Amino acid sequence: MPNERSPEFAVETVGLCKTYGQRRGRPVEALKDVSLRIPRGSFFGLLGPNGAGKSTFINILAGLVIKTSGEARVWGYDIERDMRRARLSIGVVPQELNIDPFFTPAELLDLQAGLYGVPKAMRRTAEVLAAVGLADKADAYARSLSGGMRRRLLVAKAMVHSPPVLVLDEPSAGVDVDLRRQLWANVGEMNRKGITVLLTTHYLKEAEALCDTIAIIDKGKLICCEKTASLLKRLDTKEMTVTVDRELTQVPDALQRFKVECRQGRELVFSYPPSKMHSGEILAAIGKAGLGVVDVATRQAELEDIFLSLTGREGRGGR
Repeated sequence: MPNERSPEFAVETVGLCKTYGQRRGRPVEALKDVSLRIPRGSFFGLLGPNGAGKSTFINILAGLVIKTSGEARVWGYDIERDMRRARLSIGVVPQELNIDPFFTPAELLDLQAGLYGVPKAMRRTAEVLAAVGLADKADAYARSLSGGMRRRLLVAKAMVHSPPVLVLDEPSAGVDVDLRRQLWANVGEMNRKGITVLLTTHYLKEAEALCDTIAIIDKGKLICCEKTASLLKRLDTKEMTVTVDRELTQVPDALQRFKVECRQGRELVFSYPPSKMHSGEILAAIGKAGLGVVDVATRQAELEDIFLSLTGREGRGGR
């Protein structure tokens, strides 16, 4: 849990760069001048397509990859000058299920705590297992746990040394809906108690629902970093599909002033900026055109739309 040392930013990088060896005669720049501040106590989302540099960023913070240049601090500790304290301040939940199947959860956590130098008298094995909903599985072999339980066990392993920063790298990949909900309930409770959470995920709706702040990285560069609510306002676009009471072959002349298209004979799809126009104006115009309204469905701009707009991609996906 967070200790008495409480910096303004849980994670801070300045001009962080990472260049790998040459590929096809050219060096590979995984990170390019990334300056990022993650506020203490936030639930922070780091998004980007495959190969964007997210895993490199996380691995540098965790001490698994050596940066090429720039600065990085975890809980105020420089990852090179105060390496030990920086690593004790962060817990990482990897994508891979790296769990020894022949140990019980209690044994795994006790071993992990020992690796971090936590004295036996100060180990919180039972408390940590309870926090992730695995108290009743403490003495079961890890190989008997379901996929979702193993994911939660990884979270528990990352928390044995009480780090104030928890990093979750695609934690819900391959987890069913119910277990994913349990996982987020556990992590959400940790965040409410003051743990700073850094999340990477393929599920953009998940990031939209959970994260208070979101950064998007692409081709090693930081594209944006904003409060989620502010980011969602970037696309001032709303779509309204109106089903009318008769077949149409084209958009009626009275509705041509709107950005509208006719689909499937009886559907009119309107696109408009909600900050400048409201749906009532459109519905009133439909009535004046002599059409009856059978059904109305609206769709607000979502994080996925913004992600695709900022990264210049047409496909779906969030990593």
